[in-house]
Amino acid sequence: MRVLVVGGAGYIGSHVAHALRRRNHEVVIYDNLSTGHAALAQGFELIVGDISDSAEVSSALRRVDAVMHFAACAYVGESVANPRKYFQNNVVGGLALLNAVVDSKVRKFIFSSTCAVYGVPVRVPITEENPRLPVNPYGVSKLMFERALEAYEQAYGLRFVSFRYFNAAGADEDGKAGEDHNPETHLIPSAFEAIHGERPPLEIYGNDYPTQDGTCVRDYIHVSDLADAHVLGLEYLEQGHSAALNLGTGKGHSVRDVISTIERITGRAIPKRMAARRAGDPPELVADPSLAERTLHWKARRSFEEIVATAWNWAESRRALIR
Repeated sequence: MRVLVVGGAGYIGSHVAHALRRRNHEVVIYDNLSTGHAALAQGFELIVGDISDSAEVSSALRRVDAVMHFAACAYVGESVANPRKYFQNNVVGGLALLNAVVDSKVRKFIFSSTCAVYGVPVRVPITEENPRLPVNPYGVSKLMFERALEAYEQAYGLRFVSFRYFNAAGADEDGKAGEDHNPETHLIPSAFEAIHGERPPLEIYGNDYPTQDGTCVRDYIHVSDLADAHVLGLEYLEQGHSAALNLGTGKGHSVRDVISTIERITGRAIPKRMAARRAGDPPELVADPSLAERTLHWKARRSFEEIVATAWNWAESRRALIR
């Protein structure tokens, strides 16, 4: 199958592009490179364009059989400070892409959604039956797009899979792709920057949450496990079904757990300090991934230690190149 990977020069999209190639699918990457990197698209056809450019998107769609959509702004804190940016890109731009898809022959669509659509969950682990009540504009923008997909399925016969990610982390074991954000806000690579003195001490946002050690708990899933699920999701769409599925491991790690694991694996101390809670951060987000496991015959295979080790290897290799 020929797949248009929108946002394929970014962190998750680039991993999915490589996973698709390994399963003998053809890949065309579409990215405006505002946060993506041309280097991560190396070896693939790259179309530089914006999702709001309907003419450019429509031209690309004439050559493909399916679309995977990763092109979104994705920082919770930024979404609280600048919601306009998130609704413009994730909703208005996303709908421009979606409308171009339904005006084309393509009827297979995979969406990069998020556990942020659940907000503060009524119970943990979180199943897909949890009410979708997001508590920040990022989550709201993703929920709005999920609602659009549901309506477009009924009206236009679009088949979709919405993957609700928990915390994607780690890097490709072969060193082909990894996290390269600017600025970096994700916990694990931020800790690496603090180790090297490339940022001030790592901030721990709140130690008074109702969790075991007072810090936020998250479900970290290796990005390569996420990528494998997307390939299986594409094959699922060929059966004519749609679904919304959690992608996680079912295991939670607190911020303090993450820091101690990084220090153990790297052998380096992380400079750190306590800070106030961030707006929009739920105390605990841990997936129940059983529906994805049953539906796709998929399971997250890589351990949290592998997440940290592959991320560290990627970060160190990038640092060596820059030097």
